[in-house]
Order: sequence, then structure tokens, then C-alpha cells
Amino acid sequence: MKVGIAGFSGCGKTTVFQWLTGKKPDPAAVTRGGQVDVADFPDERVDWLSAHFKPKSTKYAKITLVDLPGLDPRERRDNPRRLALLRDANGLLVVLNGFSGDDLAGELGHFREELIFADLEVVSNRVGRLEAGLKKARPQKEKDVDQAELDILKRVEAALESGQYAATLGLSEDEDKTIRSLALLTLKPEAVLVNIGDTRVGQPLPADLLALAAGALQAPAKLELELRELPDEDREAFMQDLGLSGFSAGPTLRAVYYGMGMIVFLTAGEDECRAWNLRKGADAVEAAAQVHTDLAAKFNRARVVGFEDFRRIGSMKDVKEHGLLRLEGKTYVVQDGDIVEIL
Repeated sequence: MKVGIAGFSGCGKTTVFQWLTGKKPDPAAVTRGGQVDVADFPDERVDWLSAHFKPKSTKYAKITLVDLPGLDPRERRDNPRRLALLRDANGLLVVLNGFSGDDLAGELGHFREELIFADLEVVSNRVGRLEAGLKKARPQKEKDVDQAELDILKRVEAALESGQYAATLGLSEDEDKTIRSLALLTLKPEAVLVNIGDTRVGQPLPADLLALAAGALQAPAKLELELRELPDEDREAFMQDLGLSGFSAGPTLRAVYYGMGMIVFLTAGEDECRAWNLRKGADAVEAAAQVHTDLAAKFNRARVVGFEDFRRIGSMKDVKEHGLLRLEGKTYVVQDGDIVEIL
């Protein structure tokens, strides 16, 4: 699970990166192509399972975060190259300047225009190569494959030229697979975070921004970093004065994670309690592959119980006696919080 932190220069991306990961920023790494660190997905279910089983090892689901060079809001020329560094990410966390920026909706709209422009460049180049290839003498089977891709890309190109994300086309799974190698930015899930200063704490986000991004988040990243450095008593006093009930890095990571279309499944026992990343809608075989490719290849069945059922009852033996331990086959769609044992 890899999330690219993106935005215009000066929006506080690197501060957000440090706030979410705890890693000290390295400006040189950002300019060289991005700095990377891994954050644990905050999960009280793993905490509870670890306290219950007291395993030798406890591991949380991981989110890889990449802090990338900021885009130039005035000059588009170099922005496509910078955005190309996002193409291998599973999703984008767009940071907006909420401490000095006055037009957050405009800033988000401008950023999305840059994504559209970068994708249009990639798609148009590919369309040109496909059209040229179709004019050459080649086996018909190869031409049919290229024509199918070209038909999809023509639709994508038209959407981008009209200022729409490729995601608005609702491509089928097969269509998405056909053009997946292009790693289009406008097909990636997007989360929006307004990086606010302490003067905006407690204020609602503007309605025009929420009209563009209904699930937009906000957080005082720099302020929370500073508060973490204070002694406990001082921190509590400052937070009370500012109207902060707690730190928001954990809830932000959770919102971004689920907003990217991911869920967590769990494995639990005396050796290890662990949470695993899984895309929403994935089946039991895909879950098995996350644990080990051999388990997917040799998959027979899976024993499954929901976390809340297990916590309420307290033991696998009693869960089974209550009829809540299920045997599921290959096509079972794993649910968030399922405790899974692969057979």
C-alpha cells in the first residue's frame, strides 16, 4: 500500500510526511525524487488481539508514504516530470495550503488540472504510437489487441480533453487492465488533506472545497509536531487552550487508508498477531497470497470469524461452539476485520 503525498510547493507536504511517519525530513531526498517511510496503520483490534494472545510478535498493516517534489503553481513545464514519480503509487494524498491559502477549492482544482494535463500527455503519446503501429504490416491478432487498447484510450483522451478524470468513465476491470501499464494518475484514488495553522483549528472547511472533495480532511500538522515535543503537562494545557482533544495523525492515516479502497484482515495466535493489507472486494485466495504465495497456490479453505464476534466471545473454541467460525471457499469476499486462518 503506497501513497504519494502531493501538492504545490509551499503547501507543507514534507511537514505532513513527518507528522504521519515520525521521520525527520530530508529536503535533499525530496528533490532527488522523494523520501520514503512506512507508517503503521493504527488498529485497536491488533492491540486487543496482542493483549489477548500475548504473542511473540505483533505487526500492524503498513502504509508506505512518499514525499515528492512540490508542483510549481505558476509554470507547468516541469510538473509532468514531477508527477511521473507518483505513477507507481496506489493512491494520492493531496495536501492543500490551509495556513496561508485563501482559495482551497481553487488550489485543488488547479492541482487536478495538472494531473489531467500530465495524463493527457501520456495518453496522447500512446495513441499516436498505436495509430502508427496499426498502419504497419503485422499479424491481425496483434492489430486487434492494439485496436482494443486504442479504442479505450480514445475515450480516455476525450474525457481528459474535456477536463474530466479518466475515473469518471467507469472503466470495466478488463478495460482497466488493458491500460494499467500507463499508470494514469486520474484513475488513482485520491484523498484531500487541508494542512491548517492553529488559527483555523475548529473551523469548518469551506463549502466550495467540500463540493469538490466531500471527504476532505483537515489537520494542524506543524502544530501537532510541536505539541509532541512538549512535556506532558504543558502539552495537555496547550491542547486544552487550543480546543484539541487529541492528535489527528492516526485518524488521518485510517481515513486515507480506507479512502484508498483498502481493508484489513487479521491473523492471530500465540506466535503472531498481525494485520494485513487487502483491497476491498478481494477474495480469500488474494488474502492467502498476502500471507504467502504458497498458501494461495495450495488454498483449500479458510476458517473465518469476525473480530467483533471473537472479542465478544473470547476464544476460538467458544466461537466454534456458537457457530460463528465459518469455513469459506475461494470465492469468499474477505471483510474488514475478519480473522482468517488459511487451510
